[in-house]
Amino acid sequence: MQSRVNQYPITKPFISMVLIIVMAGTVITNAQKLSTRSKKAATLYHKGLSFYKSGNYNSAKIPLAQALEKDSQFIEAHLLMSEVHFEQKNFVKQIEYLENVVNLDSTFFIFSYYNLGVAHFHIKNFKKAESWFKKYYNHTRDDGQKKKVEEWLTRVEFAHKAIQKPVIMNAKNLGSAVNTPNNEYWPSITADEQVLVYTVMVKRDSVLDKVPYANAMANLYHEDFFRSVKDESGEWSNRTQLSAPLNTMSNEGAQTLSSDGNWMFFTACGRGDSKGSCDIYFSQRTATGWSAPKNIGAPVNTPYWESQPSFSSDGRTLYYTSNRSGGKGGNDIWRASLLGIKSDGTPFFGKPENLGNKINTPSNEISPFIHPDNRTLYFASEGWPGMGKADLFMSRMNNGIFDTDPVNLGVPINTEDDEVGLIVTASGKTAYFSSDRLGDSFGGRDIYSFEMPEKIRPLPVSYVKGRIFDIRTKEKLKASLELSDLNKGQMVVHTLSSGFTGEFLVCLPANGSYALSVSKKGYLFYSDHFQMDSTSTVQDPQILDIYLKPLEIGEQVVLNNIFYETDSYELKSESEVELKKLLLFLEENSHTKIQILGYTDNVGAISYNQKLSMLRAKQVYQYLVDEGVDAQRLSYKGEGMNHPIDNNDTEEGRAKNRRTEMKIVE
Repeated sequence: MQSRVNQYPITKPFISMVLIIVMAGTVITNAQKLSTRSKKAATLYHKGLSFYKSGNYNSAKIPLAQALEKDSQFIEAHLLMSEVHFEQKNFVKQIEYLENVVNLDSTFFIFSYYNLGVAHFHIKNFKKAESWFKKYYNHTRDDGQKKKVEEWLTRVEFAHKAIQKPVIMNAKNLGSAVNTPNNEYWPSITADEQVLVYTVMVKRDSVLDKVPYANAMANLYHEDFFRSVKDESGEWSNRTQLSAPLNTMSNEGAQTLSSDGNWMFFTACGRGDSKGSCDIYFSQRTATGWSAPKNIGAPVNTPYWESQPSFSSDGRTLYYTSNRSGGKGGNDIWRASLLGIKSDGTPFFGKPENLGNKINTPSNEISPFIHPDNRTLYFASEGWPGMGKADLFMSRMNNGIFDTDPVNLGVPINTEDDEVGLIVTASGKTAYFSSDRLGDSFGGRDIYSFEMPEKIRPLPVSYVKGRIFDIRTKEKLKASLELSDLNKGQMVVHTLSSGFTGEFLVCLPANGSYALSVSKKGYLFYSDHFQMDSTSTVQDPQILDIYLKPLEIGEQVVLNNIFYETDSYELKSESEVELKKLLLFLEENSHTKIQILGYTDNVGAISYNQKLSMLRAKQVYQYLVDEGVDAQRLSYKGEGMNHPIDNNDTEEGRAKNRRTEMKIVE
């Protein structure tokens, strides 16, 4: 059961027969009589039709059955009875009544062939489904309908193969600490897999909680956010309801967390500051709870429907669902780049981009989840070949572009029902989703996890997690963090540490070398680097406490991302990231004078090491001068093997002693 926030206008993958019946009935009423001569049967038929149109399917079956007792050859009654059984997902009975129609008059309602194909597909009778679809294809002259049949035949072929090669999925209910008889859905999780936030449909306490615009269901229930944390044993703690102003008496849901859990984007509908329909909102974790939600505004939000955000772990891109104009049709998945932060703390974004025809189709695509590897996207689609309704798919970016067809996640992850809202942990090993179709539910929709099959896992990701302090006062600091690819010289993550805890978390995709830079006005910047190979995982993250030094005379800091060729003073290309950071520091602190200091380990002659350290320091000095820094602000010195910072008895210690430092002179 879903409320306003999480509803999505997914259309059925077939033409609703009730419209055809009503239209046909109008034509028949005006041009000829119903197929029955029994007035009592006709009256009962119209009574059943009235119940059907109001959604009262059980009541509709009674007069329709009575009508067929009066006239067993009453074709329209058979047609409407087949649609009633379809709505109740009783496809075997639907087939029975559709076959009655075809046997009575095979030309009366040719679209019965199409519906027979759909019904047989739902009961996994793929050969008969294919036969009925082809029969309809040969009888219709409508090119649009022929195209729909072609799409169904592709789906039949896919489903027939998929069901013979199921993936292994052992779904585990997260238990009573998370799930209740209420509906729990739309999970989101931090990159370290320690905090789970999810949407819950909760019952209103009293009529005083009612909201003016609400329908009957919304007057009984509304959506709020809840949170669970992993305890030391790896189990989820008893859930807690997030407090106001994040949760309100209205609906909040379909949320996404930043990788560190400090930012949240979510969906809300019909608020006073709405751009129209449902919009995406933003809230930030503070020392006293979550901040008052703010509409992120145009150009992301429009008078159309925007929902189901997913925020990339690099802190730079928001993926979301919208039915705005300019798409491929229906609901599409879009993305927008973060441009900056407004004075009130709200992020603002650039012009949204449609993900293109390797993701979006003329049907509906929803429920995007961009994995922390920043390349793998999971989403739900009606348009790509699947098991019937909305299936879950995976697609992978190449150089920022989705250029290959998505991969269906397979059976039994996908079923004949709608599958939406899947997320995958940073490790890629575990997926979370919500379902009401598994046998061990506490009632309604529950949140489950399962081990992700190897073939549909994202790329491996680890992370760097820590806190930032003032080295003297030990005050927790809000600082800027940049993670750059040393080989490409490109920044891959830009984020801020928490202003009240000093905590940060940045994801590190495997198979790369990364430079971390931490900076804050009035302080020397800190740098470090990490080598991530295919064996690096979230089970072995980097945990750091970083102490920033104030910008004062005599303070010095190691430039950990300055690299030289072996036994040489030639700078490696990987040093470019740190050198540019040094240039920016000097630009932002235009009255500061610095000295570059070179150091070596104790291997080799003292005179040789002294000269090598001096040449290395001079090389950095010369780079800065060549880039336009006034030489009067710079000096350099070789310290050789003096002042080691680690033991020279080990290779690890010697590597730390071979370093370049920056010292504040004035």
